[in-house]
Amino acid sequence: MAVGQEVRTKISSIKNTQKITRAMEMVAASKMRKTQERMQSSRPYSDKMWQIIQHLSHANPAYRHPFMVHKNVESIGVLVITSDRGLCGGLNSNLFRKLLKQIRGWEEQGKKVKLGIIGRKGVAYFANIGGESIAQVTQIGDQPGLTDIVGVIQVMLDAYTDDGVQQIHLAYNDFINTMVQEPTIKQLLPIDSTDANAELEHHWDYIYEPDPEQVLDNLLIRYAESIIYQSVLENNASEQAARMVAMKSASDNAGKLIDELQLVYNKARQAAITQEIAEIVAGAAAVQ
Repeated sequence: MAVGQEVRTKISSIKNTQKITRAMEMVAASKMRKTQERMQSSRPYSDKMWQIIQHLSHANPAYRHPFMVHKNVESIGVLVITSDRGLCGGLNSNLFRKLLKQIRGWEEQGKKVKLGIIGRKGVAYFANIGGESIAQVTQIGDQPGLTDIVGVIQVMLDAYTDDGVQQIHLAYNDFINTMVQEPTIKQLLPIDSTDANAELEHHWDYIYEPDPEQVLDNLLIRYAESIIYQSVLENNASEQAARMVAMKSASDNAGKLIDELQLVYNKARQAAITQEIAEIVAGAAAVQ
């Protein structure tokens, strides 16, 4: 029964692994609900701020903040948002694949790409394949706050203001639903003033203190921060959903493997019993 003992050991090992993956699945499900709540609660803030910016830009068409000025593009900044931990399926690899294709397209056009990276997986990936990183932050946790990422945000915005880059793009996983997380690359800066006014059905102005230019300057910075923070929350929710699905798949696969090994063990045990019976019968026949 040496084979049977080996199979029993394997079954026991897989059952222990299955307990771990089930526990991780439940933890990810709990975290996903909390991250979804934070993600959804932050959306109205950025949406309302965008609406105010639309009205301000329409009411003051002569003033153009640097964030709304289009420049000749020689360098592009990309803020890459990834997870700190793995075991979340192809979440990060799908984003890297799409982003790498986009970066190669920019480089073929003669544009330089500078990276700001949020998340340990992104830092490790671009350290391995190469890439100019101007800002990094890792270990922001499951409940990131704006203060955790404000450093890398400020570096990217300063690079744009100082003309180190002429565009800033965001790369992250957009949370669609529990089963779908879409790798997304979208332009953050410059903001298209045409788009800022195109969606408005009604226009109005505000009473300003101290003046509309200062209000718009502050609002645009806060708007950029809120969009980046919203993207971090979207990616965080995507991470927990992907981990929950991955751990459920691992638990199901472990169950199937246990069933297969149990069948192998039963066959080996049955063969051993049959052999023992045959030996006993043969011995009894020899004695007679």
